[in-house]
Amino acid sequence: MFIKFLYSLLLVCYGYCDCLDLTSKMSPTRAAGLVIFRQSNQIIEFLMLQTSYGVHHWTPPKGHVDPGESDWVTALRETKEEAGLSEADLEVFKDISKTLNYKVNGKPKAVVYWLAKLKNPDQKVTLSHEHQDLKWLPLQPAQEVSGFKDMQDLLAEFHDMALKAVNK
Repeated sequence: MFIKFLYSLLLVCYGYCDCLDLTSKMSPTRAAGLVIFRQSNQIIEFLMLQTSYGVHHWTPPKGHVDPGESDWVTALRETKEEAGLSEADLEVFKDISKTLNYKVNGKPKAVVYWLAKLKNPDQKVTLSHEHQDLKWLPLQPAQEVSGFKDMQDLLAEFHDMALKAVNK
């Protein structure tokens, strides 16, 4: 009986059997980033970056949390690496954040985003090798290029909060 159990476990581990759902017990891969906006001609525009790998999806700057690193430090590091923007370039709203939970290749992932305003709306964004293009987009076009419902909802929520922030 025990040998049969071990054999079944090996099949699961090597992907030949999905009779056990081990992914539901896995802790999610963590990532963090900033949803950056600027105000241009009274319009809120979001910074969206197009990846240079895979299906070339569009996303705000974000990346995996390194061992021993906090989500907050990751968000700042990834924004500097991917867009060339430092914390000094931004007004980050630390009290405005949201975590998206989803699966990538069947594995759980959690990404926490904070809202941030670019202090100088004309500041140049410098892309890393991880991205091939960038766009500053109003809400609806940003939602369209994001392609995912959870990101579309996050952008809508952050848009409302950005409007409140700039109209104080």
